[in-house]
Amino acid sequence: MIKILDGVKETVSFEYESTLLLYNNTDYEEYPNHWHPAVEIVMPLEGEYTMECNDIPFNLRVDDIIIICPGVLHHLYAHKGRRIIFQVDLSMIQSFNEYNSIFSIMQPAIVITPEDFPEIHDKCVNLMKGIYDEYFGNAPLKNVSIVEKFLQMLVMVARYYTASPDRFAGIKPNKQQEYTEKFLSICNYLNEHCTEDLTLEEVADMAGFSKYHFSRLFKEFAGMPFYKYLNTRRIAYSEKLLLDPEINVTEVAIRSGFNSISAFMRMFKIVRNCTPTQFRNLNNAYSKRF
Repeated sequence: MIKILDGVKETVSFEYESTLLLYNNTDYEEYPNHWHPAVEIVMPLEGEYTMECNDIPFNLRVDDIIIICPGVLHHLYAHKGRRIIFQVDLSMIQSFNEYNSIFSIMQPAIVITPEDFPEIHDKCVNLMKGIYDEYFGNAPLKNVSIVEKFLQMLVMVARYYTASPDRFAGIKPNKQQEYTEKFLSICNYLNEHCTEDLTLEEVADMAGFSKYHFSRLFKEFAGMPFYKYLNTRRIAYSEKLLLDPEINVTEVAIRSGFNSISAFMRMFKIVRNCTPTQFRNLNNAYSKRF
């Protein structure tokens, strides 16, 4: 299934004039640790399926759906059975703040099961089957229909996920919606200003919380500490700069918001499992090939 793999980065071979790829996968084959900028969704149709995302294990049953966030290292193990593996590049909507915020807080992946998403699980399964039927059909505007179904599912999952009563433990129900909107706004702000010299104290004060209260609430909402979220967004920004061979790595680090080249190198290795130079070389090699 993986056709172009340089190190741990997969270049997805989308179909001609498309940013969509779907496999009716029945191969008893292991797919080693890899990542790509595309969103990946896996739904077993026959048999179970096991994988790891950022070294976190996930076990899927029939009709469980996992949404793997862009850029996440994932390892798919060999299993007998049949599953849908769907990849979609949504770079055209990355300018929307909500897009980056949602995938940041769903890191590294989210599994949609009947137990955890009882009100929307069946709807998501039907949307995935609709994507499958459209992909292998010949109806006009099928790619538009596929993207529409995917976005419908993504919005539904994101709203359900962020509105979970477990999101802010101990907060009164009438305050949870207010907190959800506030922390989505905070994530949007961090996405836009991640290259600036932001501190926990400054952002907490901006949000109207003490730094200790803010730190706890932010981790509950985003699923990771404040500075890990901030540095992850900085690495995502740095990847765009690394595509330009005229910008040296030290300048990339500074322009991405890191105070030192060593901190940048260390964080890049943690997030991408390769060095910035290796990342640049892999992308340049692929560009020359095509």
